[in-house]
Parts: sequence; C-alpha cells; structure tokens
Amino acid sequence: MIQEKLREKAKELLSKKEVDLIIGFSEWTLPLRTTPVFIRTPEGTESLAWNSFCENNLATYLHKFGRFKVGIVVKGCDARSVVALSLEKRFPNHRPLLIGVPCQRMVDRKKVKKAVKGEILQAVEQGDLLVVKGEDFEVTLKRDDFLYSVCRSCTHRTPNQADFLIGDPVEEFPLDEAHPDVSEFEGKTPEERWGSFEKEISRCIRCYACREACPMCYCTECFVDSTRPKWIEKSLSPSDLAFYHIVRAYHQTGRCSGCGACERACPMDIRLTHLTQKLNQEVKDLYGFETGIQPEVPPPLSTFHPEDEQGFIK
Repeated sequence: MIQEKLREKAKELLSKKEVDLIIGFSEWTLPLRTTPVFIRTPEGTESLAWNSFCENNLATYLHKFGRFKVGIVVKGCDARSVVALSLEKRFPNHRPLLIGVPCQRMVDRKKVKKAVKGEILQAVEQGDLLVVKGEDFEVTLKRDDFLYSVCRSCTHRTPNQADFLIGDPVEEFPLDEAHPDVSEFEGKTPEERWGSFEKEISRCIRCYACREACPMCYCTECFVDSTRPKWIEKSLSPSDLAFYHIVRAYHQTGRCSGCGACERACPMDIRLTHLTQKLNQEVKDLYGFETGIQPEVPPPLSTFHPEDEQGFIK
C-alpha cells in the first residue's frame, strides 16, 4: 500500500538523520480534505497519509525551511516546482530530498459537494469509487468524474525527478492538442476573450490567496506591495484587477508547473489557470520547454544568447 510504504521511507530518512524534517500530508477533521504536516521524529511518520485529497503543492513551504535538510512528499507537478525553484537557486544550503508518489489525480471537493444534497460527514475511497456519506444519505460516485480540471490534462503525473519513488510509475498520455481550457479560450474572438477575462477577475477581492499558495511566488516584496516605486493602487477598479492578474501570469511564464494551487486557493472561484496555461503552451510551442522536466535547463525567459531568434525586433 502506497501510504504504508510512504511512512516507512519517511521513518527511515528521519531515523538515519538524512533529513531533519518531513513535509507531507495528514488526515484532517473535515471530509474530502487533508492537511500539510511537518514531522521531525520517526514516530511522527505514522500520521502521514496519501489519498485523492492530497491536493496541496507542498513546495510552497520550502521557502520557510532553508536551514534544514528537508524531505518532501511530491506529486508530478510538485516535483516540477521544486526543480524550477532549484534552477532559481532557492536551495543554497540543502537541496530537498524528494519522496515522489505517482499521482492518481486529485478529487475536486467542490464538485463532489455540488453532486450531493446535504452535509458530507465522511468520504472514503474504494478503488475507482468514492463513497460519500451524510446524516441521512450515502452516495457512491465514480472518482474520475470529479477530478480537478488541471489534473485531467496533466501529462507528467509521475515525479521522475524524485530521489525516491513510492509506487509504480503511471502511464502518461500526451495531449493531442493544447490544454483543453486553452483551446476553448483561443476559440473566442479577442473581444470575447477580454470580456471573459474581465468577468472572471471582477470577482477578485485582492486577498492574494493565489499568490500565497503558489510555490513560485516567493519575492520578499511583491510588486503589489511596493511603494517605491508604486506599481499599482490598492483598489478593486477593473484596471487594477486586470493589471494584477496579467502581471502575475506573466511572472509565471516558463516557471509554472500547472499544479492549480492558485485556483484552488481562490475563495471567489476565479479560473486563474487560463492565463498561466496559455503562457505555458506558448513557451512549449516556441521553445519546446516545459517547467521542471529537465533539471539542468533554465526557463527560456530567464536566459539570453546572442543567437536567439529576434524576429520581434523591428
């Protein structure tokens, strides 16, 4: 069982002092959820969990433990984020040890909640099924009908960059076309695209949950907080909202692993991955580059060579 093997490996690493800390997932008090857990003792590894609700990208916590030797549980997208951070020299002291688990794709709890009537008190996985129970109901759902959209289109579910792989690699199926959401978005006219974008971001309350959940947003001072120079107002005006989301998306170009952490964290259910997935697709088409796949290759927009194509210069 994956969970037992995960606990054994984490316990071994802590017992042998190969790491000071394990970052992983643990069961939580609410159904359809897990919580990040930080373990320092071999005995504590018994709390580690693995299931279809381990949605968080734990790489975002690595910025807080730079002095420690860390072992971290990663899915395919999480491992890619760690590789991207490593290329940006974020681990000068100790590179994290990656405990990889091939991802079975994560269940979107909001979709499950919409599919049942009443408060969910328990959710249990049984193979490809999800048994959801409440005070006066019990419903059996097909797990694959309730996956996150970013998980459906993920083509790198096995964390091949991991130091230790728990479980067998999953079979990968490359997409025949661009990300489905990107294709849908590109099918609209420029006016329709802008209108759709404005409608989505009009719900933004500037809480910055998307920024806090993203492992690639680690600047000491974000541009939205800067006062010298002052780049943006603190208002909820359409222009300020558009500026924030466009700049943030461009900041992720060639760096985003497509984990969807930003979108999951948003309390207003804004479809934030449209822009990042579109820019990821552009980088892939132009440069043949995907974030975190080749550990020695930096993102195209972070490098310059005189022989680079410069057709955009008139």
